[in-house]
Amino acid sequence: MSAVSYSRHKTYDPLLRLVHAWNAGAILMLAATVWLSGLFEFGSARKSLWQFHIYLGYALIVGLAARLAWGMVGPTHARFSDLWHPTAWGNALLRRARPAHRLGHDALASAAYLVVYVLLLLMTGTGLALASIEHGMGPFAPWLTDMSWLKGTLKPPHKFAYDALMAFAVVHVGALVWHESRHQTPIAQSMVSGFQYRAIEENEDQQHA
Repeated sequence: MSAVSYSRHKTYDPLLRLVHAWNAGAILMLAATVWLSGLFEFGSARKSLWQFHIYLGYALIVGLAARLAWGMVGPTHARFSDLWHPTAWGNALLRRARPAHRLGHDALASAAYLVVYVLLLLMTGTGLALASIEHGMGPFAPWLTDMSWLKGTLKPPHKFAYDALMAFAVVHVGALVWHESRHQTPIAQSMVSGFQYRAIEENEDQQHA
């Protein structure tokens, strides 16, 4: 009879985990302010919520800048090279063999993570511009405050990026829960502890011999 045990590997460094938590928290708070603002049609409460939303956007920009920098100079599993697996993506599209499990970011899921960074850049860039146009806030305010005609151009991509990120968050959490329940392997805790686990099949008779 075979049993399954796990080997533990230190994979994600403390700064990567901190930035991950920072960005996830900022995105959740941004979503909360959007939802809460819908409860107020006019008034100071709605204005205050949108101002807080903008400050949260600044926080996300700081976290995103830190992640981009760490993705270039950080340890192996923090670098963007750990997310780049075109061979695995091509094999998946052609329905060939799935890539073997590896330490660090999953070879197939990493494609989605790269798309997320593009969406974050799109959302924060358009968000900075909209903050200047609608609220006179941010570094672009001296140039964009009077350009209200740009709102119609900037709002659709900003909303698209926001909606796509919300969808990704739901799918991401759901995939973690599904994978853990199916394979009985701890995954979600890796961005808390920094450790990843890999299953090792052993012979119970040998273990107890």
